[in-house]
Amino acid sequence: MTLTKADDYPIHQISKPVSEVGTERNFYDRYFFNGYSKTDDIYFGAVLCVYPNLNIMDGAFTLAYKGKQYNSRASRVLNLERLDTKVGPLKVEVIEPLKKLRVSLTDTENNFEVDLVITGRFEPMREPQMQLFNGPRMIMDTCRLTQQGEWSGTIKINNEQIDVNEDTFVGTRDRSWGVRPVGAYDSQPVVPFNMPQFYWLWAPFHFDDLSVHIYFIDKADGTPDTVLAIMQGAEFEGEIELLKVEKKVSYSPKSRRVKSMIITASDKKGNNIEMIIDCGMKVFMCGLGYMHPEWGHGHDKGGSAELFDQYDLNDDPGDPPYLHIQALSNAKLKIGDKTHNGRGVLEQLILGAHEPSGFVDLFDKP
Repeated sequence: MTLTKADDYPIHQISKPVSEVGTERNFYDRYFFNGYSKTDDIYFGAVLCVYPNLNIMDGAFTLAYKGKQYNSRASRVLNLERLDTKVGPLKVEVIEPLKKLRVSLTDTENNFEVDLVITGRFEPMREPQMQLFNGPRMIMDTCRLTQQGEWSGTIKINNEQIDVNEDTFVGTRDRSWGVRPVGAYDSQPVVPFNMPQFYWLWAPFHFDDLSVHIYFIDKADGTPDTVLAIMQGAEFEGEIELLKVEKKVSYSPKSRRVKSMIITASDKKGNNIEMIIDCGMKVFMCGLGYMHPEWGHGHDKGGSAELFDQYDLNDDPGDPPYLHIQALSNAKLKIGDKTHNGRGVLEQLILGAHEPSGFVDLFDKP
């Protein structure tokens, strides 16, 4: 395998060049970012990912603002160089590992320019290994770190500038790598056919002096497959894992969109914890490539390619590729007799059956 720039850094884990990641075609290594105003309906997100065994890098930046969602997308041949984290007009730079990163976009043709820095509020956390199977075949095996942060910088769209500062803009970044479905669809699926099912609610939230990160993966009968609930704050030593985590979900009528959610839990000291989430503006994750039929992650675009498009946020089809969303939301967190007001997102991807919700088919909306 070819030597690359990464081989000049002491990061090897096997006796091979860094460009070699095994035989799995669907190996990926991704940056993900989101950010949003604590008070206004302003949301932005970015992804940049490499697929070493497809020899592709792609990425996107999205902005939801004044009823529109603007998406700048790009793809190129990786040429095995994973440290060249620039694709088209989008660039990601690590300023201080595990602490500070820069995201920039120079899409001058579409009057879309970004220069943003995220600084971690707390230490990054490692989430549990995520493994999903389709019959005997493992289709997802990922490692992920997640970090809550504060944003600073500027966004320019249509000759209007949005000033972003750490007092008013927060968000979450993650780094994940491993195996997940990317690129072209499998030409020979596993038999017999099983209807896809994935129930995913991901809820990172910021409060004045602490943050909460919660997610649920449910099986079709509603029993939890994975539940994570972590609280971080200056008053804690490290991170606190919450116990006895349960949820009560309310949906908007005739949809798979969560309208509100109540999460209850307790900490190791026995304090009762309740978080009430009220969902607001919806942002379509297909703007970042998720479930997009033409600009999905790892698709071969025939070399270097770019696309700018936009969505009307007042029009919500509720079906693929718009099924997967992040909802900019407000929350109240009650810990014992104290109440904290916060801001965050509730990411929602609900595919297939989920008995407690009344979903029985792939996309039905009872």
